[in-house]
Amino acid sequence: MANLRATQKLMTRRLLLDHGLALFQDKGYAATTVDEIAASAGTTRTTFYLHFPSKSQLMQALVEDLDDIRTADDDPPLAEVVARGDRALIEQWLNRKFDQWGAVRAHLVAAYQAAAIEPEIKATVETWFEAVTSALHEGLDRAGRFDAASRPVRSMLAFGQFEYVARRWLSTGWTVDRTICLRTLSDSWCHLLAG
Repeated sequence: MANLRATQKLMTRRLLLDHGLALFQDKGYAATTVDEIAASAGTTRTTFYLHFPSKSQLMQALVEDLDDIRTADDDPPLAEVVARGDRALIEQWLNRKFDQWGAVRAHLVAAYQAAAIEPEIKATVETWFEAVTSALHEGLDRAGRFDAASRPVRSMLAFGQFEYVARRWLSTGWTVDRTICLRTLSDSWCHLLAG
């Protein structure tokens, strides 16, 4: 009986997450209410609050899901990709990220919308950005590549380029040929990170 209750609780939580994400995608994060999420999931406001103390906590859980999806295919991890400095490996890593964007588009849009009005989501997104920049920097440190003082800047510039392409894709899709974008971004990352 306890296993059944635990399973039902997990299923309800997943329903709230899925319906919350769908509503964020349709209406936007700010315009979506807790009552709408609960009703869409076929439950009540009270049940919502048993699972999440607030809408921002539901969004926090979606960001954690996003992070799991984002890093699941990172083999080798980004720091190792940078440490090796191999152009094919860099391009392969970037291509996997491009492939993931379709699957995580709703998560990313909702996260960026929530970060604009929810301080804890903004902090989470910033931590996520810092983690990627740190992985780039760690790879440069492992390789001993470039002057140590330039490594943080190189890491920041490489991630900034990637993030700009990601945000443009989120708002407009591929307005330039994806293959050309991938090759050009790979060229730039190789210049900044592989030398």
